[in-house]
Amino acid sequence: MNLTTDAILTADSHLIQSFCDLNALKQNGARTVITHAKGAMVRDSDGRELIDGIAGLWCVNVGHGRREIIDAITRQLETLDFYSTFYNFTHPSAAMLAEKLASLAPGNLNRVYFANSGSVANDTAIRMLQHYNIRLGRPEKRKVLSRVGAYHGSTHLTIAMTTPAYSKGWFGAHDLVHHLRSPHYWREGGDMTEAEFLDALMDDMRDSIERIGAENICAFAAEPIMGAGGVITAPAGYHRRARQICDDYDIKYVADEVVTAFGRLGHFFASEDVFGMVPDIITTAKGLTSGYQPLSATIISDEIYEVISGPGEKFLHGMTYSGHPAAAAAGLANIALMEAEKIPERVRQTGRQFETLLRELTDLDIVGEVRGSHFMMGIEFVRDKRTKASFSDEAAIGMKAAAAAQKRGLIARPLGNVLILSPTLVMTPELIDRTGDILRDSIKEITSAL
Repeated sequence: MNLTTDAILTADSHLIQSFCDLNALKQNGARTVITHAKGAMVRDSDGRELIDGIAGLWCVNVGHGRREIIDAITRQLETLDFYSTFYNFTHPSAAMLAEKLASLAPGNLNRVYFANSGSVANDTAIRMLQHYNIRLGRPEKRKVLSRVGAYHGSTHLTIAMTTPAYSKGWFGAHDLVHHLRSPHYWREGGDMTEAEFLDALMDDMRDSIERIGAENICAFAAEPIMGAGGVITAPAGYHRRARQICDDYDIKYVADEVVTAFGRLGHFFASEDVFGMVPDIITTAKGLTSGYQPLSATIISDEIYEVISGPGEKFLHGMTYSGHPAAAAAGLANIALMEAEKIPERVRQTGRQFETLLRELTDLDIVGEVRGSHFMMGIEFVRDKRTKASFSDEAAIGMKAAAAAQKRGLIARPLGNVLILSPTLVMTPELIDRTGDILRDSIKEITSAL
C-alpha cells in the first residue's frame, strides 16, 4: 500500500487510538505514521529512520522483520488457518506451545490458557482463582490485592487492579480491589533506609490483609518491575517476602510478567531467575510472540488446575481466538529464535550496558532518577533535585523530551514527567551508545528552554 502521509492521516480520523488525548488529536492532528520496520529500526511515512526505543509497545523483543517468525505464520495459515480450542478440540501449534511454556516456566506451573492480550491474561487469572475458591467452598474469597503504581490492563476488572490514576472518569470492578502502598523507594521512602521501607511495605501488606480478612482475598497481583506505572522497581527482597506473606494467609501470588518475560530482563521468566520466588500464576503476552501476533498466556500451577478441572462443573471461560494457530506458531518460532540466538543471555550483557549508560544521565540538572533494569528503563524529570519537586502537568516535560528525541531519531514513550525506554533486545552496542547520545542532547535542549 503506497499512500501519502496526508491520505493516511485522513483515513486515521476514523481510528480511536489507545491511551491518548483524543481531543488533542482532533485539534492538532499530531500523529506519527509508522510504515516500515527492520531490526531495531522503524521508518515513518516521510521516510525518516528511527530507533524503536519502545519496541512497538514493550513487545518486539527479537526485532522487526524476522523471516523465521513471518514464515512460520505463513506456513501455519497455509496448513490450518483457524480452529478453536473450545470443547474437546485442539491443534498442534497450541498444544506444542503450551508444552514449551510449561518447560520454561518455574516450579510446577504446567498448565496454560491462551488469550490475545495481557489484560485478558490477568482477567483470566483472577476469574480462575475466584472459580477455584468457589469449588473449594469459599465463594467469599474473591478480592484482589494490587499496588499503587501497578498496571494490569484495561478490562473492567484489570483497570480496577491498575493504579487509580488510569481509571479516572471510568468505572471498573473497584469493589474487588485494594491497592497496597507504592513500592517506589525514591519517591515514597522519606527518611527511611531501603530496608526500613521494605519493612513498612510488608507491614502495610499484613495490616491490609488483616483489615480486609484473608478469608476474603483470593490473590495478590504484582509486576516484577512495574511498567506503565513508571518503571518502578521494588526494594531488594520485596517479592520473596510478599510471597511468604501470601503463603502465610493462603493467598495466591499472580506474577504479571506481561512485560518482564521473554528476555527483557535477561531470562525467559524473571520471577524465579531474577527475583528468587515462584508464584502460583504467571501471566504473559507482548514478548511471547514479539508482537508478531496478538497472544497472551495465563500459566497456572498443577494444584490450581486440579481443583478447577475436578468433576462437577464445566470451565465456563473462553475466547474465540484462544490459542489461534497463527499466533501459537508465531510464539513457537519466536521462542526457537530466542533460544538459537541466545537472546536472553545476550541481554545480560547489552542490557547492562544500556542500563549503565542511562544511569549516567543523572548528572543532568532535571534528571531526578533513572530506574529499572536492562532493557526496561525510566527517566524521571524534576524541577529540583534536592527536594524531588515535580514539574507541573502543564509543563509536559515527558512529552517535550520525547519530541526532542524523536527529532533526533529515537522513539521514546512519555508518561507525565517520566520518559520510558523499552527497546528491542537486538540493540547493538553502537546503537545503544547512539541512544544515550540522543537522550543526553534531547534533555539538554529542553533544559535550556525552561
